[in-house]
Order: sequence, then C-alpha cells, then structure tokens
Amino acid sequence: MKTGTIKQILLITDGCSNHGEDPVAMAALAREFGITVNVIGVMENDIIDEQGVREIEGIARQGGGVSQLVYSQVLSQTVQMVTRKAMTQTLQGVVNQELRQILGNQASLENLPPEKRGEVLEVVDELNETVDLEVLILVDTSASMKHKLPTVKEALLDLSLSLNARMGNNQFSLFIFPGKGNEVEKLLDWTPKLESLTTVFAKLNPSGMTPTGPALKEAITYFKEKHSVRGYLSRHDDEFYEESI
Repeated sequence: MKTGTIKQILLITDGCSNHGEDPVAMAALAREFGITVNVIGVMENDIIDEQGVREIEGIARQGGGVSQLVYSQVLSQTVQMVTRKAMTQTLQGVVNQELRQILGNQASLENLPPEKRGEVLEVVDELNETVDLEVLILVDTSASMKHKLPTVKEALLDLSLSLNARMGNNQFSLFIFPGKGNEVEKLLDWTPKLESLTTVFAKLNPSGMTPTGPALKEAITYFKEKHSVRGYLSRHDDEFYEESI
C-alpha cells in the first residue's frame, strides 16, 4: 500500500483568532492539499471560552484532524497523543480508500469481518512506525500564552524524542503567530530534531493579536513550496539520468 508522506499541521493555542482570514476555512483548504490539521487548546485554571472551543473543534473537523482541550500541566502527553492519533486516523483513511477501490464504494474498515479488520489494523500499526511524517507546528504567541510557552517548549521536545524512536523519517518545522513585525514568523526550517527550540523559545516576546487564519494559510504555502521544490528536483534528476545513459 502506497501512503507517501503524512503531512500534519499541529496548532497549539489558547483562544479565539481575532485577525485575518477565517481559520476554519483555512483548515478546510489545508485538507484539500492532503494536510491534516490538529489542534490543541491549552487551558489555564479551567478557563477557555465557548467561542474558542467552537473554533478549535471547527478547525480540526474541517482539517480532518484531532482536537483536544488540555491543561498546561499535561500538555506533553497530549501533544504526543494527538500527533499519533492523527497519524492512525490518516492511515485508516488511506486503507478505506484502497478498500473502496477494490471492493466498491460501500467498503470500509468497519465493514470488514473481525479477523480481517484485525489484520488490517496490524498493518496500520506497522505503518505508524515506518511511514514518513512531516509536522509543521504553529504556536500561538499572543499575550495570554506568555506563561504557557515554557510548557509548550518542553512538550515539543518530548514529541521530538518520542517520534524519533520511530523507524520512519520525521521532519519538523516551527512557526509562531504573531511574529516579530509580521502576522506569522518561521522560527525553525524543516529538521529531524527540535532541540534548537531551547534557544528559540527564550527569545519570544508574546503580544496581543491572534492571527490563526493567516498562520494556517502560511503553513499551507510552506508545505506546497517544499513539495513543489522536491518534485522539481526529482524531475531534473530523472532528466539528468536519462541524458547520462
């Protein structure tokens, strides 16, 4: 079964967007490009407003991903759980698509006999450990997130350690919103490790705006640029190979 690379956006925020494009619409656009959008809503003292909850759930639903509200104290476990749960969900979607092609439109994993379903789920579990993964992390650095950023940093380092134990290749990238003088700022280009976050997070200066929609839009563009460059290089490698023989 050919799955390619699983592409995820991991959005970590504590409230509503208040600037720029509709983030729910941007999440739907990401899904059209094969990018899953997962959202973690970070609560403090049991507080996160209803509008924020609706937005978090809407972004994940339209982005085909997972959403989770969490207290900052247990953020680390949640970041790992959401990332892995979304991988499984994506792979099961691929399996269902393959089954429909083979058995017809009504076929799905849930409709298989128990023994066959167990066999397929074993394949999904194996792919979870071997498929290539790209996670673009979007961190809300609006003013209300200031005291939560050290916890976010530790959670992302734990995520890196957890996923680097997989056999598949992992690539991470980190953007913040708002950025320094811009709605969105790239802090970390694609890398297999997130250790450099230690120095990056110490320099952040949280401010008031929450441009979640523009941040998601920038993330989509960044994914598209990465894969268009890869496709361009691949085509030219093929041309070079053909010329050399």
